[in-house]
Amino acid sequence: MSVKTLHKFGYARVSSKDQNLARQISALKEAGIDEKCIFIDRQSGKDFDRPGYRKLVKKIQEQDELYIKSIDRLGRNYSEILEQWRFLTKVKKVHMVVLDFPLLDTRRSAGGVTGEFIADLVLQILSYVAQVERENTHQRQLEGIREAKKRGVRFGRPRLPVPDEFQEV
Repeated sequence: MSVKTLHKFGYARVSSKDQNLARQISALKEAGIDEKCIFIDRQSGKDFDRPGYRKLVKKIQEQDELYIKSIDRLGRNYSEILEQWRFLTKVKKVHMVVLDFPLLDTRRSAGGVTGEFIADLVLQILSYVAQVERENTHQRQLEGIREAKKRGVRFGRPRLPVPDEFQEV
């Protein structure tokens, strides 16, 4: 019987192409993850339809370890974070390690059912906080746009003058 080699994977995500991943990559490398085993996405965490995440899920196998810097890097949608966490830990049987929050480390089997319960409870709280922050950010953005419009700021492409030959054309 051959012994399966366990792999350590990392996942890093930023919301836009101009944001910097260095802090997350550095933390994952410090945790012992090889750079070629770090999967990256540069898009919103509103859902899990992300190319890097999809590749990671295909590659990761039972008993492998998945490291993320913080729970909001996994996603920002409360129910989808919970769904993906359960899929990874219960269906794929992957160990999850959230570097910024040691209570979310499923490798510790010493806690048994109590440890799993605490991790699930903490996950629900943090997932809720991630979604609320996403909603608050959206609300602040809408308020900022509304205030800017009151001040006469115009959004979108600048208007072009109508050419003289417009009627003829």
